[in-house]
Amino acid sequence: MATNIKTWEIIENRLSPIETTLADNNRKETEHLENWIKTKPEILGTDILVIGEQVYTKSGPLDFLAIDNNGNIVVVELKRDRLARVVLAQAIDYASDLSTWDIDKLSEVCMSYTGNSLEDHISENFEDIEIDDLTINQTQRLLLVGFSIEESLNRMIEWLSSNFDMSINAIILNYVKTSSGTELLSRTVTIPEEIAKEKTSKKKFKIEMSDEPGEYESDKLLELLKAYFKRANYSANRMKNVLLPALLSNNQITRNQLKQEFVKTGEAPDESQAGYFIALISNQLGHAKKDYLRQIIYYDYPDNAWTKDNFRLRDGCEELVSNLLSELKNGEEEI
Repeated sequence: MATNIKTWEIIENRLSPIETTLADNNRKETEHLENWIKTKPEILGTDILVIGEQVYTKSGPLDFLAIDNNGNIVVVELKRDRLARVVLAQAIDYASDLSTWDIDKLSEVCMSYTGNSLEDHISENFEDIEIDDLTINQTQRLLLVGFSIEESLNRMIEWLSSNFDMSINAIILNYVKTSSGTELLSRTVTIPEEIAKEKTSKKKFKIEMSDEPGEYESDKLLELLKAYFKRANYSANRMKNVLLPALLSNNQITRNQLKQEFVKTGEAPDESQAGYFIALISNQLGHAKKDYLRQIIYYDYPDNAWTKDNFRLRDGCEELVSNLLSELKNGEEEI
């Protein structure tokens, strides 16, 4: 049955029903509701962290993009009034596009919204969570937020959650304005939060990291590298446009020199932003499954056990990398 929350104010020892809406009080979805949620995003759930607002997707802008403490992406769709069944299709449409986004794209959204990298934002807000312990965007959650819900949508949410283990929920808000002018916002959920959290915790995986290089034959190595650098991946493009050309021109390049190279080529506006881009590249280089990158790129840890530095091409890889960049460039020109 669809959720409907009613509120009564006690005036002179009598119950007086409060029947107000956002529209009645000239409160708007984008100007007021979204701002209220930004001041206290915990209303969406204590395991949810907002990383973007009005984030553009192939299907249009979604209200809030969030991430949970298992690394799952959360699509948050707000409605000032009733949640209709069409909202479910809209949220699924958003999620289908977001499922293709990699950590670099999500990090750029987070940086734009919070001023922090995704890794720093997660670390600052989720205690005892390490970014390397998460597989980011392994699955997507849907969170529909409104002030009432159609019975058919309520039924579909419960069916998808129970029968298909889908991470979906609806938050029903109740806005009231008392006779004294005080505004109150309360909430309830369609699926108990304990059950919703249990579903998402099942989907926690660990990112395997490694410093070991691959041992592929030349043809296979070139095939893997081409496939990687042709992806719509920010770090892949930055490696292709800045790191690899710099390594071809220098026997070795330090992290600080690489920052300068990013600024010089116009790939980064300043060295601070360049440092963030290099951190993302370093993360990519450390993924165990991307051992083909480490087969051509060498690095070490001169200052501490965590920061990669002193990048260079491995012996005998110069010609392969030069040919790779030429093929990639020619392919882009043909397109």
